[in-house]
Amino acid sequence: MRSIYPEEQHDPLLPGYSFNRYLVAGKTPIFENGPLDFVIDRPFGMSGYILNMTVEGQGKVFEGEDEFYCNEGDLLLFPPDYAHYYRRSPHSLSWQHRWVYFRPRAYWANWLKWKKTSNGIGQLSLSLNMENKKHIIQEFDQLLNQIDQTYKAGRSTSEDLAINLLERLLIRCFEESSDFLTKKIDPRIQDVCQYLTENLAQERSLEQIARHICLSPSRLAHLFRKETGVNLMRWREDQRISLAKQLLQNPAISIAKIANEVGYEDQFYFSRVFLKRVGISPSLFRKDLAVP
Repeated sequence: MRSIYPEEQHDPLLPGYSFNRYLVAGKTPIFENGPLDFVIDRPFGMSGYILNMTVEGQGKVFEGEDEFYCNEGDLLLFPPDYAHYYRRSPHSLSWQHRWVYFRPRAYWANWLKWKKTSNGIGQLSLSLNMENKKHIIQEFDQLLNQIDQTYKAGRSTSEDLAINLLERLLIRCFEESSDFLTKKIDPRIQDVCQYLTENLAQERSLEQIARHICLSPSRLAHLFRKETGVNLMRWREDQRISLAKQLLQNPAISIAKIANEVGYEDQFYFSRVFLKRVGISPSLFRKDLAVP
């Protein structure tokens, strides 16, 4: 089966790529004076998370008093909206790192709160476990490679399978580090996620959702973002599009009905949202699923 995403999309290793997906993964091989030897500078961060692991050489993050370096076996977690500024270290001829960009599921919140941070960027060093250093780094490298290869496989379930592997990676990070917070997600936010999931087809305002758990709208918005790392309405839209992609696999269900099932009364508006979030229209997405 060919990829469900157009081949003319930008290369994620180069500037200008939209990252308008639920998950994107890859490996960035940077060599001195090579085509990728430039600074990644995103002062306002991104809408999703990026987990980055150095597999060879050394990278440099930030400048001046805030700068730090990452070596083989070091992982970084960039949360949404936090500044990105990193490049190959001037002390190293290369920096190769695997990475995965993703929008999290609500119940991942506990695994995404890394206690050791610098300017909000989570840090975890697999090299601290010297007894099994080589084995553990190899395990994480292979798992990130699996995520990359699965995401690029072009099957209708590739994204879901890659997300499943990502969940395993986050759990392994949790197991390897004592620096994670053990606080569970706020039960009120769990209630909100369940409420939204059960009412995807209905339009619920922030005020209505807030009343459901007896919070003010502003408090709910702040708490939801704090606990899940994403905006509440963006999270709901993610769930709607995810469900739409599943329903599109059944050719017997019309796109108009699918739009209604996931909460969009206007089929054309649904198509615009789907195109913006997935990169192709619902009809083309369904057509590509049928291509062997």
